[in-house]
Amino acid sequence: MAKTKNNISESEVLAKLAAQAIDNKKGLDTVIIDLRGVQSAPASFFVICSGNVPSHVSAICDGVFETIKKATGYNPHKIEGYENAEWILMDYFDVVVHIFLKDKRDHYRLEQLWADGKIVNCES
Repeated sequence: MAKTKNNISESEVLAKLAAQAIDNKKGLDTVIIDLRGVQSAPASFFVICSGNVPSHVSAICDGVFETIKKATGYNPHKIEGYENAEWILMDYFDVVVHIFLKDKRDHYRLEQLWADGKIVNCES
């Protein structure tokens, strides 16, 4: 993705939009991980958060979808896990949004697996 006027990449803008949408839906413990410096990374950014119950996880996903669609016109390439809503993955190519139930997030520990990435401030 290209750079914007403020020298922030479009993928970073997308990650921050996702984080804002998560916050609007009262998502918990949101983290943006910048993976651009990690050679084996499957994306430029991971956005990770938790929801309280499956319906909350689904609502967060819906909020991210609507916010990004409205702001950019982009649809995710793929959404996985929506049916069970224990771990929903939204693939925007350069940005992957992970929305977990807390116990699933604790189990998979993505922040530890990708600890070589840099944590980005979620604020705009």
